Amino acid sequence: MTNPANPLKKTAPNDLGVLLRHWRDVRGISQLDLSFRAGVSQRHISFIESGRSVPSRQMLMDIAQTLDIPLRDRNTLLLAAGYAPMYADSAWNAQEMQSVTKALGRMLHQHEPFPAMVMDRYWNVLMTNDAAPRFFNCFIDMAARKGPRNMLHLIFDPHGMRPFVADWQIVADSLIQRVYRESVGRVIDERTRELLDELRAYPAVQTSFGRGHPPAADASTAAMPVIPIGFVRDGHVLKYFSIVASVGTPQTIAAQELRLECMFPADEETEARHLEMFDAAPQAPR
Repeated sequence: MTNPANPLKKTAPNDLGVLLRHWRDVRGISQLDLSFRAGVSQRHISFIESGRSVPSRQMLMDIAQTLDIPLRDRNTLLLAAGYAPMYADSAWNAQEMQSVTKALGRMLHQHEPFPAMVMDRYWNVLMTNDAAPRFFNCFIDMAARKGPRNMLHLIFDPHGMRPFVADWQIVADSLIQRVYRESVGRVIDERTRELLDELRAYPAVQTSFGRGHPPAADASTAAMPVIPIGFVRDGHVLKYFSIVASVGTPQTIAAQELRLECMFPADEETEARHLEMFDAAPQAPR
């Protein structure tokens, strides 16, 4: 039987009520609120959660839609209710994903000469443009880092980009916050928790996230609309910010979990120095 404290770890057919209560708790929605929003009687929801009733497949998907449950976890709900999974869980580069990966490839190419990459939900890098490895190779030997590459590990690792990150503590806090904010369905699953534990295990990582101390901008960036991440090279701080995009109407798990991140110079000085740096930098292995 599943441990109620971690209902998503293993799921048996009679765990549907545990899962449904878990997602209501995650979203902070009462049975009455869920009843009103999903168009299902509160009594029926109570019966589902107590195991006295099994909803129809459509009703279960209506409830999942109301609770904004990620597609991967909707499959878990379906299995718990005795139904077959609805959403394909094929690889990100499977044939049926070709239209999406082609579009992402075009976006990556259009972003040259600034770094852009496609990552999965755990920040593993799946695709990049030419500028991304070339940029990081201006600081470290990317060929020495075996794949698959993880962007968070690259930034947190003392043997990676961390020695070149300006205002390290602020950046560490902001990245940890991003993990929570950008997690699929705004839910930290078990693998994401493991990733966070790995990041916090690096030396001198003392993030203040969750203790009421949001990242603070310094005087030079206080007037900016975003807090940039700075990389120190040749005594100068190159400042960048990111724009993150996802697939708007995913119907497969892979499509929902892909994320495109494009880095932009945060000021004109950074843009000029970036172009100068690239003029002198050789092509890097991808």
